[in-house]
Amino acid sequence: MRRPRLGRRTTGGRTGRVGGATDAPRIGRSVLHVAGVLGLVYVLLAGSLTYWQVVQADALTLAPGDPLIQAAQETTLPGEILDANGTVLAKSVRLANGSQQREYLDDPSLGPLLGYRSALYGTAGVEAAEDSVLVGLAGESESDLLLRKLRFQPYQPENVVLGIDERLQAETERLMAGRRGAVVAMDPSTGQILALVSSPGFDPNAISNPATATAAFAKLSQDPASPLLDRATQGLFVPGSAFKLVTSIAGLGSGAITPQTTYPDQPAEEKTGFLVDGYRVIDGHHLFTGNLALNYTQALEVSCNIYFAHVGLAVGGAALVQWADRLGFGAPIPFDLPTAVSQVTSGGGPLPGGFKDRVELANAAYGQAEVLVTPLQMALVASAIANGGVLMQPRLVIATANASGTHPIGPSVWRNVIDPATASVIANAMEQAVSSPWGAPFAGLGKVPGVPTAGKTGTAQLGGTGEPHSWFVGFAPVKGAKVAVAVLLERAGSGATEAAPLASKVMADYLALQTSSGSSAP
Repeated sequence: MRRPRLGRRTTGGRTGRVGGATDAPRIGRSVLHVAGVLGLVYVLLAGSLTYWQVVQADALTLAPGDPLIQAAQETTLPGEILDANGTVLAKSVRLANGSQQREYLDDPSLGPLLGYRSALYGTAGVEAAEDSVLVGLAGESESDLLLRKLRFQPYQPENVVLGIDERLQAETERLMAGRRGAVVAMDPSTGQILALVSSPGFDPNAISNPATATAAFAKLSQDPASPLLDRATQGLFVPGSAFKLVTSIAGLGSGAITPQTTYPDQPAEEKTGFLVDGYRVIDGHHLFTGNLALNYTQALEVSCNIYFAHVGLAVGGAALVQWADRLGFGAPIPFDLPTAVSQVTSGGGPLPGGFKDRVELANAAYGQAEVLVTPLQMALVASAIANGGVLMQPRLVIATANASGTHPIGPSVWRNVIDPATASVIANAMEQAVSSPWGAPFAGLGKVPGVPTAGKTGTAQLGGTGEPHSWFVGFAPVKGAKVAVAVLLERAGSGATEAAPLASKVMADYLALQTSSGSSAP
């Protein structure tokens, strides 16, 4: 057997000199291929660096976990958080060992709202949402941010001014003592949040203090009452009949009904139920209306489930969802704090709008089925009606302040929901629901003494053996409303007897504060 001669190799049945001319074209193509791949990699790297260093530079720099913010927190005392009247709600102090600690006003209702600032657990609530402002990095130019990073320029923390009135906040917390739920009060003409209470609350001082933080956070995290959850903005609840306001907007706004619309079968259905594809919608709690076919205002006065089930079917699933979306349903609300998404249906069903069937649609129209809402969302529903159909963007922060002065954050229109005439029809029906002989048994305790008041109660059935959720949604005065509220009491019973009187007191307290001290806006 002959050995191959040295200096030659076998390549696919062919022979050629190593490094000879036979392989030159192949090597050239390989080099070009590698060069092309490397070029593509460099382009992608350059694009990625441009995106993160230019497009996303501000977002990364102002993110709570960014080293720049962490450095600012270590070297500078963050600004204060104040209420609309200048009451200090949160401030930082320097301790003897050189570290800093956040101190909060003694009011448990401020815990879910303000959150906390802790060396161990970071930030939450307003502390997290306004972190870059409080440490002095918001609105900085690229050159300023670079100088901050190189420590050539000191940080300039700003104070944050909230729209809440701490007196109203504290009094509402007192009214909510021992209850689970939430209260949102807002100015419907500006979107300013006047009170935002989630109950039970918690003391953020226990989390900001390193000596007590671990034990306090563990206790709060394990508490079955979920005090760390901001029920006002992130809790989702069945609204019951309070949702009839949304169905009213959809029905009247779309033209599916008019104020004079009646359903001839409705009186008999109060006794037999309204049969929808084999399911009976039951009402019968206002038999005193007898054989009268109710019009829209009368149906809202007595909170007629059967009437609003008819309206929901007349509007249709797609339109009901679309009109609810105008009010903020279906997406996070643009707000200073994170918000849960309110829904009319869980979606995925074969009917328009994502409803499973006509039974779900009929039940959703009076606030049952798969309808889930936040208290903030229902306060926005009331505000849109109170403000002539114009929904203002809700705002918790109304100003920032630094050495150069106070810088207000003005109101802005979010959406035009319905025309003023339609809003007036609904507002009038809500006033009748609170004040008329027919309506008073259902919502009369929500009236502010001596003040024309609009309102709607809700008693949300949850199944099982527990009590229903109790709701009241409304505003006062009816014309030129100064305050709109949404009150939710978890598993508390009837909206007429539980949520309504509490809402009346909150609105009355705010109007009294306005009378005694003037507007709380800066």
